[in-house]
Amino acid sequence: MHPTVVLTRLGLRLAARLMVRAAGPITRGGGPYETSPHESAGHLTRRHFSGRKKTFKSQIWQHPGSQPAMGDSSNKKLKMASHDADIKRFDEVFQQLVTELIDEDAKNPEISDAMVRFRKVLEYTCPGGKRNRGLSVITSYRYLVSSDQLTEENIHRAMVVGWCIEWLQAFFLVLDDIMDQSQTRRGQPCWYRVEDVGNMAINDACYVESCIYKLLRRFCRYQPYYVDLLELFQGTTYKTIVGQSLDLITSPDGKVNLSKFTEERYNAIVKYKTAFYSFHLPVAAAMYMAGITSKESHDNAKTILLEMGRFFQIQDDYLDCYGDPAVTGKVGTDVEENKCSWLVVQALRLVNKEQRELLQENYGQNDAAKVAMVKQLYQDLRLQDEFWKFEENSYSQLMQLINASHQDLPKDMFTEFAWKIYKRQK
Repeated sequence: MHPTVVLTRLGLRLAARLMVRAAGPITRGGGPYETSPHESAGHLTRRHFSGRKKTFKSQIWQHPGSQPAMGDSSNKKLKMASHDADIKRFDEVFQQLVTELIDEDAKNPEISDAMVRFRKVLEYTCPGGKRNRGLSVITSYRYLVSSDQLTEENIHRAMVVGWCIEWLQAFFLVLDDIMDQSQTRRGQPCWYRVEDVGNMAINDACYVESCIYKLLRRFCRYQPYYVDLLELFQGTTYKTIVGQSLDLITSPDGKVNLSKFTEERYNAIVKYKTAFYSFHLPVAAAMYMAGITSKESHDNAKTILLEMGRFFQIQDDYLDCYGDPAVTGKVGTDVEENKCSWLVVQALRLVNKEQRELLQENYGQNDAAKVAMVKQLYQDLRLQDEFWKFEENSYSQLMQLINASHQDLPKDMFTEFAWKIYKRQK
């Protein structure tokens, strides 16, 4: 190559590096933009969302953060490239697990009829969701271990544990739908509403839960983390049951007591009913599988993940009222069911005396006209704007918490999860 060409290219590279350094660190946000003075903060956030999310996604790749000693940052591209393949394989593993569980017991003529039914139970109640909880086990595991630990056997085992979490969720949802008398779940009738099911769904849910421990025993019994996983699943189930109890106590059928709908009670319900099993459980399971057992590491992860779970549930409450059922897969019923949702808690913070009386008279009743009055009050209080402002502020705080608390765990693992739920529509 001609010396002049070489020098020119070197000069261009040096100039580019100097320009990057002069620009300083990349900051979150979409750059300058204009807005009408009539636009609220919520409308501003909404309009500017696509640019902000794209910007943040690029930051994840440009500022990967520190990697833990047990991880291998050189394998990041390989790990991320494996995500699509993991999804496909994860779905295939589900049917394999169902076949193994059912076929084994179907050989016993005494219980073969029950096995025919339970196959239908598993195939109706477990798939069909976003699968985020189960897939988070595999994603976390890939971040936490070195490349030589990413064997076919270990990945398959992580997928089994991921499906155990999906089945734990199915167990909760079948029972929750019965207690709430919900109509649809994942775009189809709730299991108890299917013809000839009814209250038999209670026993079906118990079967789904029992499969979790059969699978853990079959695939993880001889692994050093087996007992840790058993205790983690059992402890998480207990916490979720406590959260469900708090929810039911706070929102009994036909007895509206707005004074119970406090920020403190709401946070407790969210923490125990949702955050532990939806966010903490998948990552903690992957940590044990990766050999990470220190209390400090698990406490650091829990701090981040429980806050992420709160962020997620508040989004869920918003989507219950304002989401599109064609997208979310369910018809929102929080108002009718007298739920202690984030929206009603915020409404109580903002209402005047007359508005509070209107809320008291119309909340928690299965009457379309009264539900419409509550939702109109939400509109009058501009709760959509309140949510959009909350989402922006809470997301920024969550990122700060990740920076402060990830410690010896990979920052990218947490930022990827945060990005996935940011501005979600279902």
